[in-house]
Amino acid sequence: MTAQEKKHRPTDIRLHQKSRVLEVIFDNGAEFQLPCEFLRVYSPSAEVRGHGPGQETLQTGKESVNIVSVEPVGAYAVKLNFDDGHNTGLFTWDYLYRIGQNQAAMWQEYLQRLSAAGHERKQPEGDA
Repeated sequence: MTAQEKKHRPTDIRLHQKSRVLEVIFDNGAEFQLPCEFLRVYSPSAEVRGHGPGQETLQTGKESVNIVSVEPVGAYAVKLNFDDGHNTGLFTWDYLYRIGQNQAAMWQEYLQRLSAAGHERKQPEGDA
């Protein structure tokens, strides 16, 4: 197995509801602070991603979304239950690691898609 093929596993997952952040620490020391909004708009569910390329659904109005619970799924994923009722899509360790590594670029892509759709992102509730 090459280093590139190595699968990373989280050693700690912490939900910070007040700041709406899921903190994930991996066995190689990588640590990601993943905002709930980011996780919601990039949910691996069919509702968000569709069933094939070009079928994605742009998620809007998720600025204040929070995660109410994190449920382990076997030894390979977690199910995130969001306070807007969304709870489909399994966040595998590989997916969490990949979006953590690519968070800045993915967030910019999301903001560009919102802008192109004419949606203005609002300041999250409770944020100054």
